[in-house]
Amino acid sequence: MSGLSNIIERFIIDLMKSSQNGIIEIQRNEMAEHFDCSPSQINYVLSTRFTPYKGYYIESRRGGGGYIKIIKVGIEENEDINNIIMNTIGDAITKSKAYHIVEGLSEEKLITKREEQIIKIAISDRTLGESVKDKNKIRANILRNILLILIT
Repeated sequence: MSGLSNIIERFIIDLMKSSQNGIIEIQRNEMAEHFDCSPSQINYVLSTRFTPYKGYYIESRRGGGGYIKIIKVGIEENEDINNIIMNTIGDAITKSKAYHIVEGLSEEKLITKREEQIIKIAISDRTLGESVKDKNKIRANILRNILLILIT
């Protein structure tokens, strides 16, 4: 399976390189047909090889065969954001630590006060729900993806 995953990854990377703006839209079912695999294999490649840690943001649209938009974000160009996404947030983050990061970004004028407030409510315990399992993992994922969008 890893051989096929490598081929699919290379194909997507080549598409990204040929795109003028670092954004591509693919249809999961068409790709699965092209590579003679299941759509879940495409999902596996996207979720393991095109992650926020590697500078990718993925949007998924339901219906019509499952279109997926992949955006290459230049996190390597902004060392501070890159460090925050890669090292500070990690796989899980507490509300307190996340708030400190967001407040720091606001103080450094990397995000606006309004963006700070929106991010804080999006990652708050109240929004995530008290009984949510793996709340800190979900919070880290939300924070990483928001920061990726803000720096594009």
